[in-house]
Amino acid sequence: MNRTVRHHLAAVAATTALAAGLLTAAPAALADDRVDLSDPTAVTAVPDYSCGPVHDSDQTLANQLNGTLTGTLRGYMTSYRVSCARAIVKAVRARGLSERAAVIAVTTSIVETTLRNNPNMEDHDSVGLFQQRASWGSFEERMDPAWATNAFLKAMLEVSNWQTRPIGEVCQAVQNSAYPDRYQPQAADGARIVSALSDPGPDNVGVYRPSTHEFHLRNDDGSLRKVGWGTVGDRPVSGNWDGVGPDNVGIYRPSTREFHLRNDDGSLRKVGWGTVGDVPVSGNWDGGSADNVGIWRPSTHQFHLRKDDGSLLAQITWGDDGDIPVSGNWDGGHADNVGVYRPSTREFHLRMDDGSLRKVGYGTVGDLPVSGDWDGTGPENLGVWRPGSHQFHLRAADGSLLDQITWGDDGDIPVSGNWDARV
Repeated sequence: MNRTVRHHLAAVAATTALAAGLLTAAPAALADDRVDLSDPTAVTAVPDYSCGPVHDSDQTLANQLNGTLTGTLRGYMTSYRVSCARAIVKAVRARGLSERAAVIAVTTSIVETTLRNNPNMEDHDSVGLFQQRASWGSFEERMDPAWATNAFLKAMLEVSNWQTRPIGEVCQAVQNSAYPDRYQPQAADGARIVSALSDPGPDNVGVYRPSTHEFHLRNDDGSLRKVGWGTVGDRPVSGNWDGVGPDNVGIYRPSTREFHLRNDDGSLRKVGWGTVGDVPVSGNWDGGSADNVGIWRPSTHQFHLRKDDGSLLAQITWGDDGDIPVSGNWDGGHADNVGVYRPSTREFHLRMDDGSLRKVGYGTVGDLPVSGDWDGTGPENLGVWRPGSHQFHLRAADGSLLDQITWGDDGDIPVSGNWDARV
């Protein structure tokens, strides 16, 4: 506390100088009275440098993140920190790398400086978003968010299996920190911040065509994207399997009781789950960054939802004979929940986070259910696909018809997801 007070007056004076554009030279190292930059409340002698424009909406986003983060920055996100995270994400996007690269970089900056472009040499000659030493580049280069991020990414790309290794391990491999265990606990928040900045937009619709084993996915501009996946007898699912970037497709193979999930690079991930007669579902069951799989067992009317470690997260009894399972974030909480569509009454029976029931009448005889965040504002809402007309009827929050989209053909199975989200 006393250290913070000692630096406060100097910080005020330096803030005025920075606003006037006077701070151009590297500050002297503070060897005897160093500030812990991993503390989000730390006040330094020389204030943080800009990361770029701070938009009017950044404080709103910061407020939203403060309610969802779980690590060091919970309650401490500011419009400035949002601007620094954006600078990192923009540099990753400009380089054409995946969202996972952005999560790694943002996670590293959370640990090193709590997302501050800090010029104070609190730890030897380290400065900037990533606390890079002088051996990385000049002071001016390291204080440039785009240059610093690209320098970090260059080193990250030299780490073997960075795409699949735990994020904390990749951060440590680049940084060589004396505190290697600090990164992984912040990785979930890194993913949440990157996701919030990615502005994924609304969900869209699609169909799975069993006759050709193809997904026909509708992009936001109305164009078609075809993805071949699966074989005879498979049933479609969709979700954000790796927690980054857009949603992807998958199938459930009843003959082997396996999910075949498609990664963003087109590769396959197999997950064994369920037994004979089960119906597949998918969702973000635990509120983390990635979706997972589950099944609904018609014989017992039970959902069996899978945790990331392969164990059973929840076994929820819901629905009745003849129902069709659905999933979604019905009440805007941190995790998805389950529900069923009852064709006999044309009603959705949705399970709230407190276990209560919400009934929503929608559709007509023969319709098939879908769910999604159709307008990109959350929570998720409902819809139906009408096989006779090949039309999706998507429901607005007030119960009115939000969209009527003609998509698909006879024999198709409806799906939904955010197909074209970008970092």
